[in-house]
Amino acid sequence: MTLPDGRGAAVGASAHHRALEALYAAAPINRLFDSTLEISGPGEARIRFTVDERYFHAAGAAHGTAYFKMLDDAAFYAANTLVSDRFLLTTQFNLLFTRPLARGPAVAEGRWISGQRRMLIADARLLDESGEEVARGTGTFMRSRMSLASLPGYRV
Repeated sequence: MTLPDGRGAAVGASAHHRALEALYAAAPINRLFDSTLEISGPGEARIRFTVDERYFHAAGAAHGTAYFKMLDDAAFYAANTLVSDRFLLTTQFNLLFTRPLARGPAVAEGRWISGQRRMLIADARLLDESGEEVARGTGTFMRSRMSLASLPGYRV
């Protein structure tokens, strides 16, 4: 849809971003995590979440599953902002753990790096409550055969 003032692409992108946020909220896995996806623009995604004892390993800090989930999701959604017709799939994701993640608010910030056709590359960083980076990840994502419009939760 193109508006008379030429804002059609921006309106379409914004609708796609809001639909991706709704898709994230509707995913059954996200019932296990107190988290919210925010997309501020193309190639950018932020997940705010709260770490509590449910995610701790025996030594009292967040288990790697919480790191992976939030970093993968932030990078994934940053990449999927650039693909409006297909759901992406993670084909590879590498993590670098730098500090323990304790109880409290945290943020995973994802950004698209390159690629738009078959393969996309995005990275993410995980910040604790004080803004210190506790982990970083980079992933590759490819288009699936699944149409975004066919997925429950994706509402434009």
